Amino acid sequence: MGDSHLTWIGCASWTERAEAEFFRLLNAFMEPLVMAGYGAPALWPTGMIVLETTGARSGRPIRTPLLAAILDRYAVVSTLRGARCHWAHNLRVRPEVRYWLGGRERAGRAHVFAPGERFPLTDGFPPLARMAAEVLLPPATSFGWTFAVISPS
Repeated sequence: MGDSHLTWIGCASWTERAEAEFFRLLNAFMEPLVMAGYGAPALWPTGMIVLETTGARSGRPIRTPLLAAILDRYAVVSTLRGARCHWAHNLRVRPEVRYWLGGRERAGRAHVFAPGERFPLTDGFPPLARMAAEVLLPPATSFGWTFAVISPS
């Protein structure tokens, strides 16, 4: 059956639309809660942030709630969605971001680690964030995962 069968029944496009709609609804529910500080890292270094990117084509701000690990004031976020992830694409085009952590707005700059792409320099990262970026992220990208390390401004 192969690809022609999937194209004929429209399965690939239906699943992509369903996935996008699921995340749109989830984000609409989670965004105000996370911006208010719910789910922020407290006892553990992981929790929720809202990342605001600028649309690569539209130029409009786009907010996305994400699970993040906070390492030396740097936020590490990830996606398993690869090329289907819009926020990661937007960061490649416009790395300046705003994000909400613990109910407070902050400014930052994204450094994207993606499969098949040249990794950004980590010289200015603090020790823990640098170790994660240089030791953990490269092997993880070999599985198709994309990461962004957000350095505070």
